[in-house]
Amino acid sequence: MKRLLPMPGKRFASFTAAGALAVGTLVATAAPASAAITLPPQAGGFDYQIGGAYTPPSGVQIVSRDVSAAPASGKYNICYINAFQAQEGQDGDWRSDLLLRDGNGNKVVDPDWRETLLDLRTPDKRNGVAAKVKTWIDTCAAKGYQAIEPDNYDSYTRSKNLLTATHAQEYIKLLSAYAHSKNLAIAQKNTPELAGNRVANGLDFAVTEECGEYEECGDYAGPFNNRVVNVEYTASGMSKGCPEWNGKISMVRRDVYVVPQGASGYVRKTC
Repeated sequence: MKRLLPMPGKRFASFTAAGALAVGTLVATAAPASAAITLPPQAGGFDYQIGGAYTPPSGVQIVSRDVSAAPASGKYNICYINAFQAQEGQDGDWRSDLLLRDGNGNKVVDPDWRETLLDLRTPDKRNGVAAKVKTWIDTCAAKGYQAIEPDNYDSYTRSKNLLTATHAQEYIKLLSAYAHSKNLAIAQKNTPELAGNRVANGLDFAVTEECGEYEECGDYAGPFNNRVVNVEYTASGMSKGCPEWNGKISMVRRDVYVVPQGASGYVRKTC
């Protein structure tokens, strides 16, 4: 599921960053998380700060911030990276052959966010994309984050049928194995249809957008044992999600552009 609004925080992120085949067709199993991996506290107070860092409000235990930012002191910190699409205007940061192109040689671009999709169709291409993303994972680890949030897992749904769910999963397994080798947990971002494969894909918890609004929270809560960190962007989403999920998963409402506290348009509400 992708919202038909500009991705919150995309314009601020300073780093760039599948379905014809059956989603259950997996060739390899991702490396399991080690004992050194720390999961986010279940139903812990959450703040989504990928649009700009600020002092977490009272009661917040979990914070997600862009890889360019420092983690919040004393909190469980999730490091946001755009792992499946190139940031708008930053195609030049990628090898040309790693940008997804159609049969006419034209780039395949996410129409809502104007981001070129990354090409995950072959093992060589997946390894090429992962090599760059791994440097960002290194940065997350060096800064002291506990987990990573690789965005746009569902890019295959916007790929003009060039990418499949299997491509996405084979690629995410490269990232999960590497994150675990750095003692980082790794989140599944959205994509409820793949939540049931989370163990094979090496994914530890879920970061979701609007699971209340779209009545999808249960799709994640079961497979991830309620280790779900959710952000809503509307009062409607909170009114749908809070009655059933408050105290079971983490849930917060933020403004669409997740601007820092004190900036115009800032919104933060809890159940």
